[in-house]
Amino acid sequence: MKTFLSSIAACVLMAGAAQACPNWQNNPTYGSYDLSLSQLRAGHGLSLTAGGSFDWKNCQHIRVGTDDGPGYFEAAPDVRYFVNNVEGRRLSIFVQSACDSTLLINTQSASWYYDDDDNGNADAKIVLTRPLSGQIDVWVGTYDGQYCDANVYIQAS
Repeated sequence: MKTFLSSIAACVLMAGAAQACPNWQNNPTYGSYDLSLSQLRAGHGLSLTAGGSFDWKNCQHIRVGTDDGPGYFEAAPDVRYFVNNVEGRRLSIFVQSACDSTLLINTQSASWYYDDDDNGNADAKIVLTRPLSGQIDVWVGTYDGQYCDANVYIQAS
């Protein structure tokens, strides 16, 4: 009986941890934006609060093909972009913040990307060199789990 109860407790804890991980199926905190190529060329910015409670490195479903540092995010994406006609372009997503920001994105091809400092000044930047039209979910976090004011930008070139 004790083993059975321990097994149930372990399953509940693991389920709770999985729910705390960044999940593209959650509704975005700061909204969704359908952006045309001309809007993307001009660039789109959004003010938000960076940071979160959950270290993405504890999330087994997230496998990134980029940096591999620490970063704390919320479970829901901060923003969801629907990008159109971006094939053959470079798509940059970057942060300017009052802290050491991190960036986590999930693309329409179900690929995860993470960055810590590629935008300089302890801010994050991810450049997609072969983007596809479709949904991109963006989380703006922090290196240490603190919260701060930030702006996230998306721009095509």
